[in-house]
Amino acid sequence: MKVLLVNGSSRENGCTAVALGEVARALREEGIETETVFIGNAPISDCLACGSCRKTGKCVLNDIVNELAEKADACDGFVFGSPVYYAHPSGRILTVMDRLFYSGGRHFKFKPAAAIVSARRAGTTASMDVMNKYFGISSMPIVSSTYWNAVHGKEPDEVREDQEGLMTMRNIGKNMAWILKCIEAGKGNGISLPENEKIYTNFVR
Repeated sequence: MKVLLVNGSSRENGCTAVALGEVARALREEGIETETVFIGNAPISDCLACGSCRKTGKCVLNDIVNELAEKADACDGFVFGSPVYYAHPSGRILTVMDRLFYSGGRHFKFKPAAAIVSARRAGTTASMDVMNKYFGISSMPIVSSTYWNAVHGKEPDEVREDQEGLMTMRNIGKNMAWILKCIEAGKGNGISLPENEKIYTNFVR
């Protein structure tokens, strides 16, 4: 079993990386393989709403999004991490998630995921809620912890002093490992994935 962790910060080794590292360590201690991907700090194009991915299964903008989709297909769980900007996740992680879940949603269905955020002070729960909505619309079990999935600190060393925040990260790893093992045990006992209905409407008719 493998979990993909996505670092949505502009700083590869910043506060978000510290939090993700703590989750990854707990997962590995539970026997779960991990891979962490930094989405980079170069400009990332927003979705063009071109519809090309509905025909090809890939985003027409061939960048980190298609790389993540390819990795996601071989993974069993996910952790998306972001710093908090003005009480919302970074624009770059939202751009990536918009395109990733729209063009490659099939790679995520029924796989557990967690959103983790890092802030100096406030805006963490609002940011976490935004990211969780990607999972909620994709039939993904959302992994919780023993407090909101956040760490606090302006710099990485300050995050390392947030003992409760780091504990929260470790508990995310433990809880995700438990869910993954339960899913695996279910498969081994003949429990198949649900078949979701598909009805698309709007509010006019």
